[in-house]
Amino acid sequence: MQISLLTLLVLLLQTFSAMAQQPEVQSAARDAVEWRHHIHENPELSFEEYKTSNYVADLLASFGHIEVLRPTKTSVVGILRGGKPGKTVGFRADMDALPVQEETGFSFASKTPGVSHACGHDMHTAMLLGTAKVLASMQKELPGTVYFIFQPGEENRPGAPFRSSRAEFSKAWTPSSVRM
Repeated sequence: MQISLLTLLVLLLQTFSAMAQQPEVQSAARDAVEWRHHIHENPELSFEEYKTSNYVADLLASFGHIEVLRPTKTSVVGILRGGKPGKTVGFRADMDALPVQEETGFSFASKTPGVSHACGHDMHTAMLLGTAKVLASMQKELPGTVYFIFQPGEENRPGAPFRSSRAEFSKAWTPSSVRM
């Protein structure tokens, strides 16, 4: 049976809406705010995301059930194999910041002069970490495999082509569906 992307999105939104009341999801949402603040305070430019990628890899490993790969020095891929057979899907977040001085006045503003997450990648990364934490807690009930792709250098080439050009990554990546 083939379902449209819109149908899949509606089903996911309905599922996540119901799940939002669950303690695991509420905990992950609170954690995602903390992770976002940490990442926002410590921005790194394209292909310099060493601390960010280590932070992401450590968090993924702490969730349990997630195999953590490092296809490049500043990229992270988490693989969650569900407890039931099913398709393979992937979700991607970008981690790099921009060479822009932050002037927001946030209590969690950038601590790095001339570099900030003016692009929202801190939120992308935190949301994907939250998704990974929730899905890892459901591993036994989860059908299929989920890839969590944390991409370096999206703001600059060759960041975006990284998804399909890295030999190490391509060997591990056999998705049924990719949503970027």
